[in-house]
Amino acid sequence: MTARILIIEDEALVAMELRFVLEDLGHEVIGTVADARTAREMAAETQVDLALVDIHLSDGPTGIDLGRELGQDMGVTVLFMTANPGMVRDGVAGTVGVLTKPTDERAVQTAVDYALRRRQGVPVEYAPPELQLFG
Repeated sequence: MTARILIIEDEALVAMELRFVLEDLGHEVIGTVADARTAREMAAETQVDLALVDIHLSDGPTGIDLGRELGQDMGVTVLFMTANPGMVRDGVAGTVGVLTKPTDERAVQTAVDYALRRRQGVPVEYAPPELQLFG
């Protein structure tokens, strides 16, 4: 199952590594952006199946509101990736969950696969242990 994925991450090396992992899995990375404004513009211009969203972006701690907006208003499946998972411990409406950074390729792969299966309505028996689910 391939998907159109937007990476929203202000650390260039992290974004580049995520791109490589996702493309190796056969997904199309439609872009990597470092701030909420550019992410909103890109999501409005093209179809996004999944967004990997950091909480602290180049324009501040805007990732939480951005994730909520992408999930609730734009129909994008959202996974947060952050070194500060406590900031979203109560969950964020319209989003799937959070993957704690740093993480490894396998954790990214299983979390993305889980989120995409949920998006397509495919039954999933359990979530990957690295992924903290919301609601």
